[in-house]
Amino acid sequence: MNNLIKKLLLAVLLFSTFLTAGFESALKKQKFLSPDEAFKVSAVLKEGVIETKILIGDKIHVYDDDTLHYRITSPEAFELKVQKPASHDFDGDMVYEKELLVNIPVKDISSKVKGDYTLEIELLGCSDAGICYQPIIKSFNFKGEALGVFDKISQLVKEGNAAKIVDVLVNESSLFVLFLFFIFGLLLSLTPCIFPMIPILSSIIVSQQSEDEKPSMAQAFFTSLIYVLAMAFTYTVVGLVAGLLGADLQAAMQNPWVLTIFSGVFVALALSLFGYYEIGLPSSWQSKLSKASDNAQGKGITGTVIMGALSALIVGPCTAAPISGAVIFISHTGDALLGGAALFVMSMGMGMPLLLVGLGAGKFMPRPGGWMTRVSQVFGVMMLALAIFMLSRILPPGFTMTLWALLFMGTAIYMDVFGHKDQEGAMRLFRLLAMTFLLYGASLFIGAISGSTSFIRPFEKFTTGVAVAASHVSADKKVHLGYSVARLMKEVKASDKLVVVDFGKDSCTACIELEEITFPHPLVQEQFKRFTFIKIDLTANNDDDKALLKEFELFGTPNIIFFGKDNKYLPEKSLTGFIPPEDFAKHLKTIK
Repeated sequence: MNNLIKKLLLAVLLFSTFLTAGFESALKKQKFLSPDEAFKVSAVLKEGVIETKILIGDKIHVYDDDTLHYRITSPEAFELKVQKPASHDFDGDMVYEKELLVNIPVKDISSKVKGDYTLEIELLGCSDAGICYQPIIKSFNFKGEALGVFDKISQLVKEGNAAKIVDVLVNESSLFVLFLFFIFGLLLSLTPCIFPMIPILSSIIVSQQSEDEKPSMAQAFFTSLIYVLAMAFTYTVVGLVAGLLGADLQAAMQNPWVLTIFSGVFVALALSLFGYYEIGLPSSWQSKLSKASDNAQGKGITGTVIMGALSALIVGPCTAAPISGAVIFISHTGDALLGGAALFVMSMGMGMPLLLVGLGAGKFMPRPGGWMTRVSQVFGVMMLALAIFMLSRILPPGFTMTLWALLFMGTAIYMDVFGHKDQEGAMRLFRLLAMTFLLYGASLFIGAISGSTSFIRPFEKFTTGVAVAASHVSADKKVHLGYSVARLMKEVKASDKLVVVDFGKDSCTACIELEEITFPHPLVQEQFKRFTFIKIDLTANNDDDKALLKEFELFGTPNIIFFGKDNKYLPEKSLTGFIPPEDFAKHLKTIK
């Protein structure tokens, strides 16, 4: 009996040992490969072809569907149409196993982008045992053909990342840098930053004309040149000091007292242009200044210089990527000479339209007459618009909207919109323009009363809640005032999505354009679903605001930064200045 029990115990022990060994063997067989072991991706350039290879682990497959992508992500983002080998069926899905080879002709890439580029391969794979890996993304950088001068400029003109512009400043010759910034200046001259300066300069030229003779081209051009040089010198000094000290000096010029005083100056100038009174120095002073400034040609040089400097500081507070690039370059390298020269030639490029105003004033304007009264009135309206524009940075949005409404309606009345005189030809179009001003002004007035603050959608409060919400529903959106670096990083780490942070302030025109044009666009809204959106208002310009700019090496607004997977900051993806909706949507697609 005892022997039987011993045999049974021995059998049980042997069986349990067998089971344990079986389980251990099964567990060893169930060990899953890491993503880097399961998918070994490579891309090599050979004789005009990029040979890509995906080595796939044992009993693992890669899907041949819309999860498999070959794309270029830099300097532009677009999908590549590649020739893939035939896939085979696996439980109803078309897949690849063991190895996937794809050759990409370089000409397919160089026909769309110039210079260096980045190839990205994205795939999704699963193990036969039942586990599916997270999407795998691998990037490879390749050297393209050397860019010519104009190719480089064309590429950088589209660049919204100031850090990449700094790379160009560091690696290129001084002559190329100066030429590049002159081109940047010409392009900036086509933006709203320069437009407010045109009526200011034009009014200066008109005020300096003789009443009984045709305007002198030389005098008008000289006045314009002085104005542009003053503007360029001011931008240069501000940029140099900001770069060397890391300060946003234009923010100091957004002080409510400063803005109120100069708005009052523009209102006074406007009333003078409407003919209610004349602004001028005593005749004895004018006589002395006239002699000291070399007769008529130098008349008003001091005033022109002052207006040019103030225009640069107050009327044109826009900060675009080229300006930020130069300022960051100065702050990083300390090369104030090259950085200052770049800012100066860029400012001269920005002033080209203003110089043309000076040339045109002498060549194309007819002799003095009744037309000058109309011109003065037009400039008066523009001066009032400039006053409202500056006050909008410190006044409540609803009150600002009311002021704009009154300006448009008042202008329409001034244009005799309700007149009954018979008019023909172009004058009928003039009446149509007046009616358009009246209707738009009335729309703004109704919108302001209803609580709207949108100049594009003044009737938004009368639309359905669903319609209004649809235009703004997007990413998880948070708006913060006086936000610190620590709190921002805490919010970023708490997000389970990608994060986009928009830095703006009340005095920033481009910030408003982003809010009204870019962010509500359907293409952008669709992409925003993948993001947590944080908007930070830097209007206060307090210590926390300055710390935020310093932390991410930013100057001015608007600036948009991104955080990718694992809450990693992506400086190479940062954007500065206004970005059109379509371009911004494409950029969002590249954030992973």
